[in-house]
Amino acid sequence: MKKTYVIAEIGVNHNGDINKAKKLINVAKKIGADCVKFQAYKSNEIVLKNCDLANYQKKLRFKNQFDMLKKYELSEKQLIDLNNFSKKKKIDFMLSVFDVSSFKFDQKIKNKYLKIPSGEITNYPLLKLCSKTRKRIILSTGASNLKEIKNAVKIINKKNIILLHCNSAYPTPIEDMNLNNLIMFKKYFKNFKVGLSDHSRSVLIPMVATGMGAEFIEKHITLDNKSIGPDHKSSLSPKDYKNMIENIRLADKSKGSFKRKISSSEKINRKIIRKYIVAKTTIKKGSKLNKNNLTTKRTNGGVSAINWIKLIGTKAKRNYNLDDKL
Repeated sequence: MKKTYVIAEIGVNHNGDINKAKKLINVAKKIGADCVKFQAYKSNEIVLKNCDLANYQKKLRFKNQFDMLKKYELSEKQLIDLNNFSKKKKIDFMLSVFDVSSFKFDQKIKNKYLKIPSGEITNYPLLKLCSKTRKRIILSTGASNLKEIKNAVKIINKKNIILLHCNSAYPTPIEDMNLNNLIMFKKYFKNFKVGLSDHSRSVLIPMVATGMGAEFIEKHITLDNKSIGPDHKSSLSPKDYKNMIENIRLADKSKGSFKRKISSSEKINRKIIRKYIVAKTTIKKGSKLNKNNLTTKRTNGGVSAINWIKLIGTKAKRNYNLDDKL
């Protein structure tokens, strides 16, 4: 069974508290996530001090994006601590990078993946810099069109990019999930693995995405949906996150292979559910077999009904009573 890679997006749900961040790592490990992801950024490198908040952020009582991001910014020392803590807990650690300094810092950390968030998909300098990494790149595609995605892929110029379908509304309405984009990605980016970065409140959407071919699922996790912060309301609680992972593992288990085969569990029913040819009435030896003296019934074995045409018009080799197998 190929296992879907589940990324517990902690993001800024630690609220700037390193102990809360470690608690979230512990929870993610306990409930079965494969990876925890944080955001690496320098506030003064990614936003002007007077840049407006997004609509979903305006209830947080920050004056602007800079003040909000500065509140949740983790230092390089803290991120190293969290990486080491994750290693100790035997769960993968990943960073989303938003600027040059954070990319350079990420390259010092030994891990499998580098994440480029949706907002950076048109950031040419950062995309070009990320193309130099030896890590596998996971690219989120929220709020982007196909032309922008193709252009970003061209700039990165790597064969093993992982594309995450994403909607950048927090939370995402179910009717805007557009999961068929997973199939579309497979058409236009045939050599890439695909996945879903899900900002909906649903625990079932990731399971559906897994069934549609997503090999990576990224979703925010929080200790408390009522906490103050930009992403808590579009995140899952530990209980719901565990439920989501259980659903994903069910989808993993159910997918099977692309080869058509009779499973061991259904072989026992094969004879029972199928029809076989039997005498519809008494038939004397030498009589011609036809649709008037033959029928098909469940008999737990005999001459399969698929051979009907072969028998019609032939002569009975013996006497048959009603319901005798041919």
